[in-house]
Amino acid sequence: MMEAWKYDKAADIGLAPGERVKSVRRESGLVATVVHRVWWAFVRAYLRLWHRVRIEGRENLPLDVPFVIVANHSSHLDVLVLAAFLPGRLRDRVFPIAAGDVFFSRLSVGWFAALCLNALPIWRKKAGAHALADLRERLVEDRCGYVLFPEGSRARDGKLADFKPGLGMLVAGTNVPVIPCHLQGAFEAMPPHAMFPRPRKLVLRVGKPLDCSQLSNDRAGWMGITQSARASVVELSTQS
Repeated sequence: MMEAWKYDKAADIGLAPGERVKSVRRESGLVATVVHRVWWAFVRAYLRLWHRVRIEGRENLPLDVPFVIVANHSSHLDVLVLAAFLPGRLRDRVFPIAAGDVFFSRLSVGWFAALCLNALPIWRKKAGAHALADLRERLVEDRCGYVLFPEGSRARDGKLADFKPGLGMLVAGTNVPVIPCHLQGAFEAMPPHAMFPRPRKLVLRVGKPLDCSQLSNDRAGWMGITQSARASVVELSTQS
């Protein structure tokens, strides 16, 4: 027997435009979907032509949701490289997690982050358990993908910093795989103080997914995930 058709209204319906941009429940409409496709097609072409990007371990890139991609973070180019080469059919379901105080404090920048990058905000000064619980709920229940930088902010010297436990709070005890990645060349191409990217070669190394389903959703489990993810990124950085 076929199940009865059920209408589920959009989770962000009824929100004012400014509130909708900042909502972690934001959904893509027709306009956003078209903008996503055009924007990411442009980004892929730009990365190939200007940065001669090379991907190692492409077979480890996720083909379906849910997932969390993590990597080192030293440049605004990082999120572009990590998200640009994911399957186009997942475009509306992949959300880079961006610093709310940087990308969503001004409405104009917030609209760019939402419409082009499809980013969701996390407010670093008040990123408590409640904010992470909302992101975890969407990740598991709505089956989406996140692009996340567990260091919390860009490294000013290009070196990998410690990972924060928020990654573990998102995925501990779930069937959501964590895909570790390492980006080489992004810091040289566009360090934090630079206004425009330089034509430097970029290499994206993609590691095998990490299984977090057997790790407990408590501090011990969070730290176990954080340490494993960081160790995988470090290992990828040593490959040539």
